[in-house]
Amino acid sequence: TLIYLTFLHESGSNNPLGVVPNCDEIPFHPYFSLKDILGFMLTLLPLITLALF
Repeated sequence: TLIYLTFLHESGSNNPLGVVPNCDEIPFHPYFSLKDILGFMLTLLPLITLALF
């Protein structure tokens, strides 16, 4: 079991293709913030229209 645990926790053992992920290079903040604000406004606009007219 010691050999199994050694290979299990070896660096890169969970990446069989050897592809190096560059997660730090993708800025999600501007895209998701803009999408969420747009969705919030498109939801709020009909509700305000129904309430005020």
